[in-house]
Amino acid sequence: MKANLDGDFVVFMIGMRLNKIWAIHKWLPVFLAMPKMLKELGKSTELGLLHYESWFGRTIILVQYWRSKEQLLAYAKNDEAQHLPAWKAFNKAVGSRGSVGIWHETYLVKDGTYENIYGNMPPFGLGKVGTLEPVGKAHETAQQRLEIK
Repeated sequence: MKANLDGDFVVFMIGMRLNKIWAIHKWLPVFLAMPKMLKELGKSTELGLLHYESWFGRTIILVQYWRSKEQLLAYAKNDEAQHLPAWKAFNKAVGSRGSVGIWHETYLVKDGTYENIYGNMPPFGLGKVGTLEPVGKAHETAQQRLEIK
């Protein structure tokens, strides 16, 4: 299977790393902030979050799919949303002291400039927000999938 999503979109990767595992009082508030944001974003589709996937370990990773960079940036700067207070609390409690690492990467994806394939998988990642369709002979390779758009 392959997934198609009409129009441009954003892939936003965000996460944290437990640099000092024993410093629970430092990383637990950071860890607990994200579910509140995701719940808030899930309630209001107009905020722009389409879907996310998450992985947990010493480094926690969330891959998010957003409809637009404007919606992502508007959420990040919104004083009335969960993100900005959590960001300010992190900087006050942890800052650059190193007990908790945080990171994010943002990728602006233009319509038709991506490819994907899912074999023996339930709907996952872009496949949960896009339209899934069989790969077929014309789309067997990554090169073919990139050229078809």
